[in-house]
Amino acid sequence: MASLKDMRVRIAATKATQKITKAMQMVAASKLRRAQVAAEAARPFAERMEKVLGSIASAVAGSDSAPKLLAGTGADRVHLLVVCTAERGLCGPFNSSIVRLAREKVNALVNDGKEVKILCVGRKGYEQLRRLYGKLIIETLELRGVRTIGLAQAEMIAKKIITLFDQGAFDVCTLFFSRFRSVIAQIPTAQQIIPPVFENVAENGTDAAYEYEPEEDEILAELLPRNLSVQVFRALLENAASEQGARMSAMDNATRNAGEMIRKQTLTYNRTRQAMITKELIEIISGAEAL
Repeated sequence: MASLKDMRVRIAATKATQKITKAMQMVAASKLRRAQVAAEAARPFAERMEKVLGSIASAVAGSDSAPKLLAGTGADRVHLLVVCTAERGLCGPFNSSIVRLAREKVNALVNDGKEVKILCVGRKGYEQLRRLYGKLIIETLELRGVRTIGLAQAEMIAKKIITLFDQGAFDVCTLFFSRFRSVIAQIPTAQQIIPPVFENVAENGTDAAYEYEPEEDEILAELLPRNLSVQVFRALLENAASEQGARMSAMDNATRNAGEMIRKQTLTYNRTRQAMITKELIEIISGAEAL
């Protein structure tokens, strides 16, 4: 059985840990509000961009003038998976849920005889994927030290993807991230960005005939790379909000668990101390009676 000193040290260590988890919870709560506002503000623009591009793309679908970013290579042999995760841990299942979705996609593609390449954005995703798919990872882009996610980081990632596509490194590109719903709910999401998949645009009168100036292919050549940056930017913002929400929830659970451990350890300490005092009193009384 542990001594009273060891129990006091253990209780003090648990209390120190509880202070740390409580502080991390408060920090995550303060960051969550800003991250949530940024993610929600980016959604309407990204969704409208997709609708506009979908409307224009429907006019050039199947034509020889369609840009390569829209039409793709015409093949489905090599897949690039862009897995966006966090640079830090201690955020519950946030990173592992994204990696799990990407792992399921990799296994499905490999079973179909496809070639898979992985581009990791974030250190935690790389650390988990390298155990099984180290040979498939072509590069890791870390955002460590970036205090606020901006369009510059998204454009850097988008340019890397476009460069690989122009070099013929892949045929299809899928983006993995976590969509923020609430503090306790983050949804792992896979979005195909090359060639882009647009929802049905023939809604609310958007199927009307339009005349474009300049031509559709010129507009698409300009907007498609920009749309890629916008979609990556939205994914990074969604990830930032999801990370803080998951960390806030995880640290709240850790704080509660630490409080429960302190209660149990204190109860055990008090019982052990009382037993030792009782034993000493019995020994003193027994010695006095013997005299």
